[in-house]
Amino acid sequence: MKIALVDDDQKCLDEMAGLISDFATQCCCQIEIVPFLNGEAFLEAFKNDCFSAVFMDIYMDGIDGVATALKMRSLDNKCVLVFLTSSMDFMPDAFSCHAFEYITKPFSSQRIFQVLTDILGVLPPLPKYIEVISDRKTIQIFLDEVASIATDAHYLDISLTSGRKLRCRMTMTEFLELTGRDARFLPINKGITINADYILEFEDNCCILENGAQFPIRVRDRLKIEQAARDYNFRKIRERQTHFTRHTLPNSIRKV
Repeated sequence: MKIALVDDDQKCLDEMAGLISDFATQCCCQIEIVPFLNGEAFLEAFKNDCFSAVFMDIYMDGIDGVATALKMRSLDNKCVLVFLTSSMDFMPDAFSCHAFEYITKPFSSQRIFQVLTDILGVLPPLPKYIEVISDRKTIQIFLDEVASIATDAHYLDISLTSGRKLRCRMTMTEFLELTGRDARFLPINKGITINADYILEFEDNCCILENGAQFPIRVRDRLKIEQAARDYNFRKIRERQTHFTRHTLPNSIRKV
C-alpha cells in the first residue's frame, strides 16, 4: 500500500509517518509513505491509481486541503481520502470530496491505527511479510512466497516459490508465531509445515505441492489434515466473495 501524507507542518508529517510505520510493522504489511509539504507539490506528483490512500491536512499555506482534494478527485475518484484538521469548520466542504474519514489534531496513535485498520477493510488484502535471519542477513519474505518449512535440528529450511531456500536458526513454533499463526500454514507432520495455497493433491500418504515437492503426512491424522486444507480453501473463497460483494456491488443488491 502506498500512502501520501500532505501537510505543511514537517513535525506532523514526521509523526504521522512514524505511526503508519509502526502500524505496518504490527500488521506485517509493507506500506510506502510519500510526504508532501503542500498541495501544489502533491498535485504535481499525483496520478490516477498512484496512491492507495491520502492523508490531507485541510489548513495549509497556498492551496488548502479541500481545494487540493477536489482537484485530486477530478483525476481519481477511488483513492481513499482522510482529512486531518484542527477545526470542524470546513467539514461540510470536505464531504464534497468524498472523504473516507477525518482525524482531528492533535491525533492519537489509537485513532490513526483505527482509521488505517478501516482502510485495510475496504482495500484488497495486502500481502503480509516477515523478517528472518539467514546467512547472517535479515531478509524480508512475503508469506505467499513461502511454499514449505521443514525442521532440521535447530534450524528451519524455508522453501520459497521461486526455488530459493533459506536456512534459519529458529523453531517451527517461533516461525508460526512470527506469521501471526496465519491459517495458510498447515502442519502435516512432525517438523513439516506447508502453505495450503500450494497444495496440488494428497496421494499415498504424501502431500504434493504445485512445484512437485512431496512431503510425508502424519498417517494417523491424514483425514484431519485433508479436511483442514479443504476448510482453509473454502474460507478463502468465501472471504473473496464477501469482499467483492461488500465493496463492489450497490447497496440495493447487497441486501437481496
